[in-house]
Amino acid sequence: MSRSVPWQDIETVFLDMDGTLLDLHFDNHFWQEHVPLRYAEKHGLSVDEARQLLYPKFRAREGTIDWYCIDYWSRELELNISDLKKELEHLIQVHPHVIDFLVALRGSDKRVALLTNAHHKVIELKLATTGLDEHFDQLICAHSFRIPKEDPRFWPRLAEEDPFDRDRTLFVDDSLPVLRAARDYGVRHLRAVRLPDSKAPPKDTAGFIAVESFDELARGL
Repeated sequence: MSRSVPWQDIETVFLDMDGTLLDLHFDNHFWQEHVPLRYAEKHGLSVDEARQLLYPKFRAREGTIDWYCIDYWSRELELNISDLKKELEHLIQVHPHVIDFLVALRGSDKRVALLTNAHHKVIELKLATTGLDEHFDQLICAHSFRIPKEDPRFWPRLAEEDPFDRDRTLFVDDSLPVLRAARDYGVRHLRAVRLPDSKAPPKDTAGFIAVESFDELARGL
């Protein structure tokens, strides 16, 4: 299986945000460390006690749009999740070579869209921090459909709202469930980010062609 992208065959590029273009360390640190800390402070608990209460709540919503909804978690945890994210804004980082890759894409004849499960408020914060929005023709948020990208119903719904040729589309994501849903729908060109979190070990991409770095992905553009 060739690792290089057949750019001559691509007309649409869908790019995930968290863990793909942006370092997932921000999100992992936020949910694993910062939210438990602030929850513990609010309720007079130790951080470990807070984790024991919070982690089952998190696991119960995985794979649903609620997991990505900061309004849902603000209500559920009685914390202002949007404000808490701003406390860690300095941790929002773009992966190496991403900007050069996006600039090269914009100089090509491809349609480039950000395709994310992130909540609108999170998208706004991260794009304001990174300036990535100038590189996209379109921003597509799964919350508009109330279905996350890993749900099989998402892809036909996306195609209804925003038609694309499955054979001529490249989709890059760090989530294996999301990539499997795209593959099952028939998206032909798929790439999995191997190092979504710079502070964690590389991922096994489970048969999907891995993106080791974005300068590699840009070859041939």
